[in-house]
Amino acid sequence: MAVVASLTRRPLEQVSGLLRRRFHRTAPAALQVTVREAINQGMDEELERDEKVFLLGEEVAQYDGAYKVSRGLWKKYGDKRIIDTPISEMGFAGIAVGAAMAGLRPICEFMTFNFSMQAIDQVINSAAKTYYMSAGFQSVPIVFRGPNGASAGVAAQHSQCFAAWYGHCPGLKVVSPWSSEDAKGLIKSAIRDNNPVVVLENELMYGVPFELPPEAQSKDFLIPIGKAKIERQGTHVTIVSHSRPVSHCLEAATVLSKEGIECEVINMRTIRPMDIETIEASVMKTNHLVTVEGGWPQFGVGAEICARIMEGPAFNFLDAPVVRVTGADVPMPYAKVLEDNSVPQVKDIIFAIKKALNM
Repeated sequence: MAVVASLTRRPLEQVSGLLRRRFHRTAPAALQVTVREAINQGMDEELERDEKVFLLGEEVAQYDGAYKVSRGLWKKYGDKRIIDTPISEMGFAGIAVGAAMAGLRPICEFMTFNFSMQAIDQVINSAAKTYYMSAGFQSVPIVFRGPNGASAGVAAQHSQCFAAWYGHCPGLKVVSPWSSEDAKGLIKSAIRDNNPVVVLENELMYGVPFELPPEAQSKDFLIPIGKAKIERQGTHVTIVSHSRPVSHCLEAATVLSKEGIECEVINMRTIRPMDIETIEASVMKTNHLVTVEGGWPQFGVGAEICARIMEGPAFNFLDAPVVRVTGADVPMPYAKVLEDNSVPQVKDIIFAIKKALNM
């Protein structure tokens, strides 16, 4: 009763302030978003923001996309901005490049990047080289996106990783998202960029949910192209990867932490331009480096990282040779047991880390 009496004698604003202090706010529930939904959100927001943006490709409109990445966009934006094309990658990639030269911002979807080989003349000769050949007069703001790398049970002609292929070419920017945050932030940055950007997604990641932080839920959220992210801090060895193998690297790091080995896991996010500074800084701290990728070993992303480390200041900090984990140097087999042995597994990464640490 004494407490109530004292409250009634206080001014109303003091009482309300006192009552507010007795309650504790809980953090909002984390939003779970799949990689598929994140890409869809990113494209939707950019289509809404800029009427010059449009999407074209095989089955992207009425069928909602072969992998349902463009679900709902045709119903929202109509035939003029979400365009179904014939099965002719050379044709619709050329249309998209021409539209970009005319001032639009096309998103050109390949049902798989294996089919981009049909259009590689448009991607490299028409899109990547035009800004240079025009002395900076003609920009080509275009996004080439679609699933890249190994899927499951689709054999040799549908399982290649094109990170090294496109990362080799000046004039292109190449990004390779892993998480939902990566996917949304990078697709939005790619659409807004005035250069041709290749967005290498992964079919097996489309349905994987990730927590989307509050800042990534904003329509203004962007991830800068050319900046890697340290997904896990560590002191004993640096692991560098991109796309789906980042999951395997984090799993390997969790296993090894129980043995007292602390791995620093770097998610590259961008293949070109490569954020070598983040990798160098990590190597200078851990003194060991392992690279992990799904592509073939020869002239691969890991090989480029090795060369850049050797040529730069971090080389003198290495206590052991760099170890690469890659896909097998064969066309992808169809049989599951052979396929499993052709792409990096968690056990392969653990073995490579212990080799680098001489354990």
